[in-house]
Amino acid sequence: MQSRKRLYSVIISVIVLLGFLATSLIGYFVARDSIAERLQQEMLPLTSDNIYSEIQRDLLQPVLISSLMANDTFAIDWVANGEQDPERMQRYLAQIQDKYETITAFFVSEKSRLYYHPEGVIKRVSEDEPEDEWYFRAREMKQDYEINIDHDTADRSRLSIFVNYRVENRQGEFIGLIGVGLSMESVVQLIENYQRRYGREIYFVNRQGEVMLQSSQYSHELHIQNKEGLDKLFTRILTTPSASVSFEAKNGNVIYLNSRLVPEFDWFLIVEQVNDPASEKVEAALWINILVSLAISIVVLFIAHLALRGYQGRLETMATRDKLTGAASRQVFDSLFEQALAKSRRNQQTISLALIDIDHFKQVNDTYGHQHGDEVLEAVARIIKLHIRKEDVLCRWGGEEFLVMFTDCDQAHAMQRIEAIRLAISAWTFHFDDTRLTVTVSSGLSELAEGETLATLIERADKALYLAKGDGRNCIKLAE
Repeated sequence: MQSRKRLYSVIISVIVLLGFLATSLIGYFVARDSIAERLQQEMLPLTSDNIYSEIQRDLLQPVLISSLMANDTFAIDWVANGEQDPERMQRYLAQIQDKYETITAFFVSEKSRLYYHPEGVIKRVSEDEPEDEWYFRAREMKQDYEINIDHDTADRSRLSIFVNYRVENRQGEFIGLIGVGLSMESVVQLIENYQRRYGREIYFVNRQGEVMLQSSQYSHELHIQNKEGLDKLFTRILTTPSASVSFEAKNGNVIYLNSRLVPEFDWFLIVEQVNDPASEKVEAALWINILVSLAISIVVLFIAHLALRGYQGRLETMATRDKLTGAASRQVFDSLFEQALAKSRRNQQTISLALIDIDHFKQVNDTYGHQHGDEVLEAVARIIKLHIRKEDVLCRWGGEEFLVMFTDCDQAHAMQRIEAIRLAISAWTFHFDDTRLTVTVSSGLSELAEGETLATLIERADKALYLAKGDGRNCIKLAE
């Protein structure tokens, strides 16, 4: 019996070894034949997507800052009172600049047309001044804000990223633009990092093909239409939102290029790769795979045992986490609450609980489809996670309803966090094909009372949420 087991083990090991060898060889030949296509269609676009995602992530905070400024009662009341004592606005903008480490903060009044800056009143904007065109364009926009790249009014030599946010008074009348400016250095550093990591040339061009932003290693060409062999593809690159092309230069090098329009800048992000750097790596990978196959064939039974244990852990995770949003599932919340309750009693801490519901979510599903509806749910969950602490709990409570449990947090502090979440969600823009969409949330907030059960705590939060819905939505109500 023992010899038969050994035989079976040898047979299984040989089968695994042969399977790995066959897979490695097939993978090698397929990779060798298709690497150019993968580089052009997958790898370069992936680099482009990663850079674009990081740019969007970096822009999220200044958008939130500008949103808070636009909704700050100080600016609204200051304008309503006739813009008296300009130094108050100067100090306010200076505080924003210092607190959030922006390169500038500004406010332009619609009534006086004065441009307020941390250093004082810079100028009075005029429709006759070409450099002030941005204000008169932005004041007519339908959305709450825009992102544009322009020279700083306070320092015309500096190219900056600006968030221009509309400010309206309590009657809904437009009273000016407010926002912050960011240095382009963060984008340049992003280019430098990716260029070092992947050895690819990365730069931005405008719609005329002029290079607007590049790394310190960028070659001397000033226009992409001057690149050897690219003249026939030039129009295609700059007239489509994205393109993947390849061309052969006169020196025999094959250049792979991916372009992507960055709408926030109205520039094209260009990622280039000269020749195929992966050929030698693929061959080296083949030998590594063979050696790994020998090792794996020896320990295959042990690995199978570990794999089974790993699957068990995965099943437990699937049972406790919502698959779409990654939030805790409703089935395990009772257990999480009991743990938090025991800890709060030991340490005499407070627990607050908020129910957050996406307003008119059914209309999103009906209008844009469930796939885009799922994107909204994922984004809302992601924004909530950014605004809560590690010890807090996010739970998918229903279809479009989330529950947040704040540990060691009273109702007043929980209110501040939920308000930040509400503002962040309302400031986020979804891009569905050619349509832009913003969503809002309503919330009910309750604080655990002495001797109160989970059921009554949730019931009070639910009643407060119902009041928020009845009060026009996009607001937060406190439970009685």
